[in-house]
Amino acid sequence: MTISRKDIEKVAVLARIRVDEAQVSALEKDLGNILDLVDQLAAADTANVEPLAHPLDAVQRLRTDEVTETNQRDAFQAIAPATENGLYLVPRVIE
Repeated sequence: MTISRKDIEKVAVLARIRVDEAQVSALEKDLGNILDLVDQLAAADTANVEPLAHPLDAVQRLRTDEVTETNQRDAFQAIAPATENGLYLVPRVIE
């Protein structure tokens, strides 16, 4: 697949980046190579390949879901400037 100078300039405008004339030809070549590689990958036959979540058969050990701290909400809200019905009240910042 080829990418044109016009495409590069359009993407640069959308990305809000400045691309010098000297860079455009280099980018045209580099992006063309990347798109050719993507085409090669897309052409690979993956019909009989099972999808993998991870390339290794690694299993992550998970810890048990246990409560390790006590509920201290009342103590934290006692030192808060303003609370109501268990919620912290903050000043309005959007008008």
